Amino acid sequence: MSEGFTALPSLNALRMFEVVARHLNFRLAAEELGVTQAAVAQQIRGLEASLEVRLFERLPRGLGMTDAGRAYSGSVRSALAMIDEATRLLKPEPSHLTVSVTPTFASKWLIPKLGAFAEDNPDIDLRVLATDRLSHFHTDSVDIAVRYGQPPFGAGLNAELLMEQRIVAVASPGLLEDKGMPDSFERLQDFLVLHDAHDFWPEFTSALFPEHTQATGKNMRFNQTSLAIEAAINGQGITLASHAFVKQDIAAGRLVQMSPQQLRLDKAFYLVWPRRAKESPALQVVKDWLKRQAADS
Repeated sequence: MSEGFTALPSLNALRMFEVVARHLNFRLAAEELGVTQAAVAQQIRGLEASLEVRLFERLPRGLGMTDAGRAYSGSVRSALAMIDEATRLLKPEPSHLTVSVTPTFASKWLIPKLGAFAEDNPDIDLRVLATDRLSHFHTDSVDIAVRYGQPPFGAGLNAELLMEQRIVAVASPGLLEDKGMPDSFERLQDFLVLHDAHDFWPEFTSALFPEHTQATGKNMRFNQTSLAIEAAINGQGITLASHAFVKQDIAAGRLVQMSPQQLRLDKAFYLVWPRRAKESPALQVVKDWLKRQAADS
């Protein structure tokens, strides 16, 4: 038995032969391969010379294949397909997975953690779809979503608690240094109250100051929690937000929690994904990772 493949033509020549055999045209083969037409013709001539077999008939218009060339092209195509498959198995393509979240959840919770995820999971190509509208798993090609509310979220959907809502009041340290801590309802009136679309202020004020239900007469409203948080960081007023969304800003000194009071809600953040007979390994990895991050929030 031979110890090597000493009679093998060059792999580059065989690849060019396979492309020319498909197109039966040097120009089209050259365009697919990104080389010149002359380079293709030279490789084919060299291959025929080394094999001492004519593979193509040079016709007035284009090329034809000899019987030998036709038989050889089938074997070469199968061999190249096997090499391609072996290479793919050696270096698998990244798994593509889309997670749907709200813009605030993305910017204030998910995005700061994504660098570590990519470092630990280079074989998963994660796509973040940040939108305020309710994403549809099929039409938007969403694999998993983080949704706020209470289950069930729909027929054919799995739901698992990700993290509970703990609402806290925060403001910039500069604002509190200037105006003092709003530790009474009267002192709260000195502050601009920043609202988001959820508007938790009536519940929060009632819990903090039971004799009152409205926070203040000075209000500013935003359609996204992240905008209210940014306004608070910039010293414009006090806002309410999930502790998970402002944890890093508090740790970095950009925000101060105005009181130990936390408003706990019946609604929470849930992982939601379509119920399927078999889940992809990438989906399980992302779910487990999200739950670990939430446990640290």
